Amino acid sequence: MRQIHLLCVVVLLAFAGLVHAEIDSGPKAGEKVMPLKVHAVIGAVEDKEVDYVGERKGKPTVYLFVNAATFDRPIARYLRELDKAVGAIGKDVYVVAIWLSEDKKASQDYLPRMNKSIKLENTALTCSLDGAAGPADWAINERAHLTAIVVTGGKVVERFAYQSTNDTDVPKVEAVIKKMVEEKK
Repeated sequence: MRQIHLLCVVVLLAFAGLVHAEIDSGPKAGEKVMPLKVHAVIGAVEDKEVDYVGERKGKPTVYLFVNAATFDRPIARYLRELDKAVGAIGKDVYVVAIWLSEDKKASQDYLPRMNKSIKLENTALTCSLDGAAGPADWAINERAHLTAIVVTGGKVVERFAYQSTNDTDVPKVEAVIKKMVEEKK
């Protein structure tokens, strides 16, 4: 009986390690980012297709790739908390959230309603033109519910990918942004 109990504990620990394993999603630190054509819904650009990498011209930006099929309240809290953090850091820092979905029209209809609820001020809400997989050049892992890519000068500073996240994960991203902004001064 004791051996079965021990085996169960080992299996559970192994499974827990897999659940919290880092997901490989997005370009790696140091890599140049490729153009990012999206349909802008809310933000600095609205209701048109735009290349947000070109639009940002190397300014500090956090690109959030949101898997629309797994979007939930904890991810909404993450978005709201990151939006506040970016607003407090500096006027040049901006967040661009890219909704990954096969149904672009449904996303275009949903994003304004969602924004009325969480009231983002420093975040553009956009829809992927490449469906749920996102742009191939950005190597977004479909298993990631949210991928955050911190970029400045057209290069990746850091990336974060989550299968489960909420606002408690924002301080790690915020620290990277603050350090990046300080180094640019």
